[in-house]
Amino acid sequence: MTAASLPVVQLRVPTEEDTFAWHRVFDDPEVMEFHGGRSAGVSVYEELTARQRRHDAERGFCLWTLFDEAGEVLGFTGAQPWPHESFGPVGEIEIGWRLARPYWGRGYATAAARTTLDRVRAAGVPSVVAMVDSRNQRSIAVTRRLGMELSETYAVPDSERKGLCFRLTL
Repeated sequence: MTAASLPVVQLRVPTEEDTFAWHRVFDDPEVMEFHGGRSAGVSVYEELTARQRRHDAERGFCLWTLFDEAGEVLGFTGAQPWPHESFGPVGEIEIGWRLARPYWGRGYATAAARTTLDRVRAAGVPSVVAMVDSRNQRSIAVTRRLGMELSETYAVPDSERKGLCFRLTL
């Protein structure tokens, strides 16, 4: 997809109300296939949206709520410090995206990720990573459209899964 053919996306720092929108959007086994296979409880999204508000206040970026021109919440996209200490690209800034199933394959993830890259570059972040489950071909395709390069593979603790770490210098 060319930049001209991508849909218009809007991003905002997640609100307390987005807790419930994220829970609703991600309450889908297909959406959660590469994220544990099932939706998390509302309390997980309460903590996640609160943490993102802190990241935005402290760093100027976070996982933003993603919505379309009509104001419909599609999911999230953005950047945050890699959240694990025991594996993966510890200490690095990770970009990511998660969308409701009806919005897959329509360019929303790529458009939102490009906006994310612009925003983290403006915040002074020199490089980013994207950790993607090795089976998630859709997200791997987004990293390729962003110009990211595969740099490492990690075993995901307590599972048989492999995480692919893509990198991009900004």
